[in-house]
Amino acid sequence: MPKAIPLEELPIFSRTDWPNTFFDYSDGAAFLVNKPKGWSSFDVVKFLRKCLDIRKIGHAGTLDPMATGLLILCCGNGTRTVSAFQEADKEYVATMTFGASTPSLDAETIPDARAPFNHITKEAIEEALNDKLSGLIVQIPPMYSALKYKGDPLYKLARKGKEVKRKPRQVIIEETKILECNLPRLELYIKCSKGTYIRTLADDLARELDSLGHLIGLKRTAIGSYQNEDALSVEQLEDIFDVDNYEQKVKYR
Repeated sequence: MPKAIPLEELPIFSRTDWPNTFFDYSDGAAFLVNKPKGWSSFDVVKFLRKCLDIRKIGHAGTLDPMATGLLILCCGNGTRTVSAFQEADKEYVATMTFGASTPSLDAETIPDARAPFNHITKEAIEEALNDKLSGLIVQIPPMYSALKYKGDPLYKLARKGKEVKRKPRQVIIEETKILECNLPRLELYIKCSKGTYIRTLADDLARELDSLGHLIGLKRTAIGSYQNEDALSVEQLEDIFDVDNYEQKVKYR
């Protein structure tokens, strides 16, 4: 069985090191990809499989379909190096709105409860972030997530109106910064450990402020030292590998 390729030896393809059709990707490589909105992480995996014509591809950290930004995919023997990317800190720009919550904690579902938000101030938000939602914190994963319960993803149970008890998990919020505060809309920069649910963070923040809220936009800007600004777009990969129109993503499912 092949050993994991050391991260420093793994070819990583990006805007600064473009892939080509002559490389043997089964030997191991990684791709920095800017995930489009509306695509699941697995949609991108299936698309890259079509580009490279190999099956052995995995991603290093899921992004929700609503989210955009950096997705790192490893292929061939490089899939054994996925964990090195998964362990790295993540950076996001998150946009949320106060005043209403949704079952999925984001804009994928319609609001099911509302609460006042006019009492919230920028100063109160900063205080809640610094005092309650920084450093080592405990989160309860959302029902709308890929975590499994008795073999079934939680989101499938949630869509049937079912709810099960989820184990709390510890995560680390290393840094938060308010980028824009135009209430009820709030835009935040967040640097956090692996396993952090930004949807849950938005929900927790709203509740700390005696309100409700949900995520309306999310972009992953970095994984460790790898930046989304260096990521290849799906359109660029489409052109390089001469595949069919990527917007018809149903064919990759």
